[in-house]
Amino acid sequence: MSTSKVRELAASMSAPPVATSSNEPDAAQLLFDTEEPPPFPEMNIFPLEWRVETPKLQQIYDASRVPGWSPHTLPWDTLDPEAFSLDERYALAYWFTLLSVFDGSGPAVFSRAFIHTWETHEEDPIRKCFFSIVRDEVNHEEVCQRAIQTLTPNGPLDYEPETPLGQLARNNIKWYYHNGCRYWNGFKNGVTKFQLPILFSSFLMGEVASATLFHSMYQRTTIPAFKEAFKQVGKDEARHMAVCLAVLRNVLPHLTDEQRSVITKQIRAGFIFLSGILYVPPEAFWELGPTFHPAHRMLEVKAREAGLGILTEAERAENWREAVLRLKGVLEPHGVEFPALPEVGIDGKTVAFDPDDIIPVF
Repeated sequence: MSTSKVRELAASMSAPPVATSSNEPDAAQLLFDTEEPPPFPEMNIFPLEWRVETPKLQQIYDASRVPGWSPHTLPWDTLDPEAFSLDERYALAYWFTLLSVFDGSGPAVFSRAFIHTWETHEEDPIRKCFFSIVRDEVNHEEVCQRAIQTLTPNGPLDYEPETPLGQLARNNIKWYYHNGCRYWNGFKNGVTKFQLPILFSSFLMGEVASATLFHSMYQRTTIPAFKEAFKQVGKDEARHMAVCLAVLRNVLPHLTDEQRSVITKQIRAGFIFLSGILYVPPEAFWELGPTFHPAHRMLEVKAREAGLGILTEAERAENWREAVLRLKGVLEPHGVEFPALPEVGIDGKTVAFDPDDIIPVF
């Protein structure tokens, strides 16, 4: 067969068939035969939607996209472990490990909440704001990671402390992780159980308190790497607080009595859980070993001596009180009874605490 014949045959085989009017229905004919699919199931991310109901949230998200800080650019080269005694290293790493139970778990906590905003078809800016919070929490986790591993390589558990105080620190950390596991189980159940107003009141509890904490520690710490870290993390937490406030301003006027009652309980639950880092762990939730509290106080004193800027218990109580009063001012005008927090001198409604329903985040 000649070359030209081969080319003609190949061309004829690759050419598309010619459509005929007899086998091609028009759009009107197809439309007549369409059927609707089954109803979309609840808690499914489809159908996709991009509605905007709260322009303020879109503005907050857009601001978060401006190139910001990165943990690896902080002045870690100034953090010389040899500048501290062994016990000071153990105490500093201990504090960041306690912080990581809250802040280091943030990526998982907010990732689960981020997915939930898709399942419940929240407006587009809410979903995007949660995306930005997940990114921020990954940065906060990295701060904990770098601090711990610089001061105690292979920490927080996979190293052998060389002093009694270091051994006590590791024992306390194990007890904290034990309680963190209990909290995670409760959070996984709670995030799908409660409606948006309940979730955001709990989120706000954590954000108000943590923003206050990091601002105070930024002012006091004398360790350059940590000072810059607290400054940047505090800015992030303030933005997270703005997200929660923007959402709550929309939903608070429309709460049911049942939702108001649940929020009251969640504020109490949030205080109990978050006091593990913001105050002292109360007995109502925290299961702790017999040496935990005296060892905790020793480690805090040593970390303070090293320049970390930890507030005293009395100062932390006042810090909590100020944060809680700010939250009280947001909720009470909408008929939400504030719970009694006698630990920090706040009067209010006495509510029962159920550790299985705790959903605060840090």
